[in-house]
Amino acid sequence: MLEHIVHILPYELKSIVYQLSQDIKDSLEEIRIRENRPLEISHRGSFHYVTEQGGAVHDSRQAYHPTQEQCRKLLERITNYSLYAMEEELRRGYITIAGGHRIGIAGRTILEGGIVRGIRDIGGFNIRIAREVVGASKQLLPKLFGGPAGSLQSTLIISPPQQGKTTILRDLARAISYGEARKPAMKVAIVDERSEIAACVKGIPSFDVGPRTDVMDACPKAEGMMMLLRSMSPEVIIVDEIGRVEDAVAIREAAHCGVKVIATAHAFNVEEVLGRSEIKSLIAEKAFSSIVELKRNEQGFMHRIISVERLLEPNKQGSGFFSLSRKSGTL
Repeated sequence: MLEHIVHILPYELKSIVYQLSQDIKDSLEEIRIRENRPLEISHRGSFHYVTEQGGAVHDSRQAYHPTQEQCRKLLERITNYSLYAMEEELRRGYITIAGGHRIGIAGRTILEGGIVRGIRDIGGFNIRIAREVVGASKQLLPKLFGGPAGSLQSTLIISPPQQGKTTILRDLARAISYGEARKPAMKVAIVDERSEIAACVKGIPSFDVGPRTDVMDACPKAEGMMMLLRSMSPEVIIVDEIGRVEDAVAIREAAHCGVKVIATAHAFNVEEVLGRSEIKSLIAEKAFSSIVELKRNEQGFMHRIISVERLLEPNKQGSGFFSLSRKSGTL
């Protein structure tokens, strides 16, 4: 799992990661490298600083401090020694490497006409480790087949960052494509803008996303959805982290074509996601049939399913605002 990550690290940081306990390496979620500041990791939903000997501590004063030279070497390796060739990725603030691991970057932005054109003086990196968890959606999947004659429903999955949205989304794509939960295998299309869901290398998924799945890799979500609708005749479209106007337009088009959409969005709960105008409009139009609130704990994932049909019922006070009727479950 960590081969692709370790490969890009400068020698000193690579040595520290190798010395981490096996339990931490098996559950590692993030490595945060900041120039001349404490080295930090996240695992199992908590964070620690890391000593030069690979120890996990809570006192930042004991932590190893990556140097300017190490940060320079790291940047060279993740950009294949060509900042110019990775200019578009740098402008977006992250680079995805083989294995679906995403590396966020922070530094001084370059503005032109008030628009970010690039990032320079990069001194902060957040390496997010992608993990494949086959079977993660096993308990959730059957509950998504609640449409007419047990058909799949369009579903919006919401949660805060690092709660497993992409992991669940990836496994749903796999399971639906294989025809699990005693359902026929369906044609699935994934729009993988950040190359995290399928982790394609030269167009070939690194993760198992199912035998009937097509992937549009490194493509903006809205454009990818429209391209797949025109070219691949999908029955289901899978897309991560929607929210822009153009995303909503593409999802409406998919709904008009009878294609189901399973998407994710950042939000702590349904009340928060309703504060985002484009997503609220999609919900009001019933482009999604259900919403899943997802959270994670040490035992795994927890989910709560909210019926959009019931969500849209006016409350008893007659204000017309969304009520919050829920069905719940765990996974």
